[in-house]
Amino acid sequence: MALSKIIRQVAYELTGGGVICRQRATAVLVSSLGRRDANQTRGCRHHRRYGGRWPGDGTTLCLRWRLIGIVARGGERLKDAQQEVERLGGRAVVVEGDVVDPATTERLAEVTEAAFGPIDIWVNNAMASVYAKIWETPPEEFKRVTEVTYLGYVYGTQAALRRMLPRDRGTIVQVGSSLAYRSIPFQAAYCGAKHAIHGFTDSLRSELIRDRKHVRLTMVQLPSMNTPQFVWVKSRLPQKAKPPPPIYQPEIAAEAIHWSAHHPRREFYLGAMTSIGIKLTKLLPAFLDHYLSTRSFGKTSEPRNPAKPDNLWHPAPGNFAAHGPFDRDAQEKSWQLRLSKHRRAISVGALGLAGAAWMLSRQSSKA
Repeated sequence: MALSKIIRQVAYELTGGGVICRQRATAVLVSSLGRRDANQTRGCRHHRRYGGRWPGDGTTLCLRWRLIGIVARGGERLKDAQQEVERLGGRAVVVEGDVVDPATTERLAEVTEAAFGPIDIWVNNAMASVYAKIWETPPEEFKRVTEVTYLGYVYGTQAALRRMLPRDRGTIVQVGSSLAYRSIPFQAAYCGAKHAIHGFTDSLRSELIRDRKHVRLTMVQLPSMNTPQFVWVKSRLPQKAKPPPPIYQPEIAAEAIHWSAHHPRREFYLGAMTSIGIKLTKLLPAFLDHYLSTRSFGKTSEPRNPAKPDNLWHPAPGNFAAHGPFDRDAQEKSWQLRLSKHRRAISVGALGLAGAAWMLSRQSSKA
C-alpha cells in the first residue's frame, strides 16, 4: 500500500552510479502513500543524508530509480513523493487513482512512457488488508482486499506486458510476502490474495517460456515490515496490531526489491525466517497450523481505538512516514540479504574450502 523506502546509497544511484548506470523508466504501483517526515529521517542512520520519506515498502523503492512513474491514492502525498524523487536528482511522473480500475494502471503506463520512453521495470506493490476473523469480515471487504491486492497486480502486469512483449524485453517485479506460502489467522483475505499472486505469476512465467519471450519475472517474498500498515489497516482486533518478530525496516525491503529487479532470480526470500517458514510449510504444515494459531501478531497490550480511520476504501488521513511505530523492535540490517545476494560466490567458496579440507585430510592420512 505504500511506496518503498529510501535506501542506502540512493543518492548515488539516482545520479547514475551504483547498479543504475543508464536511465531506465520504472513504474511502481501502490495504493496509498504517506507524507515525508524529516523527524523520522533524523532518527535513522540509513537516511541521514537523504531527507524525508513516506510510508510503506513502496515509498523508498521509488527513490531507487532515476526515471519513475508512480500510481497511488492521495494527490497531495503523490506530489510529495514526486518532489522528493526530484530533490534527489531523479524525475518522476505521478497518477492519482485506484489500482482496482484497469484504466488506472494503463494510464500510468501511458504517462510514464510519454515522459521517459519504454518502461524497463514494472513493480507491483499495492496492498489492502483487514485484521479480523473470517466470519466477522463482510463480503464487500473480502472483495475489496482481493481487488486491490490481487487484481491490482493482474491489471498492472497486463499493462506492462502490452508494452514489453512487442519489444521482447523488460522486468516485472511482484512484491510478495511469506504469507504467499503460509497463511495466518485474522488475515484470510490478504493471505488469499498473496497466494493468488504467486499462482498467477507462476502461470505467466510458464506462458512466457512457452512463447520464448524474454520478459523476466521475479517475486520478492517479504517478512514482517515496520510500515504504517499496522496503523491504518482496518481492524476488528481488541488490541493494536503489531507484526510478529523479527521485524525489518522498510529500507531492507526496498533494497531487496531493487536488487531483484536487476538480477535474474526467480524468487527472492528476504529474511532468514521467511525462508525457514516457507520450507517448514512444505515439511510440517500441521505443526504450523497450531503454532501460528496464537502467533500471527506480535504481543501488545495496547487497546485498539475503534474510532481511528483506516485506509481500506479511502487514503487514511494523517501525517504518515515510511516507518511504522516499531522502530525500537525493527532491524536495520539483514545478514541473510547479504548472503543471498552473493550466494553463488559463497557456494563456490564453500565448495573450494570443502575440497581443500578433503585434500588436506587425504594427505595427512597418507602421511
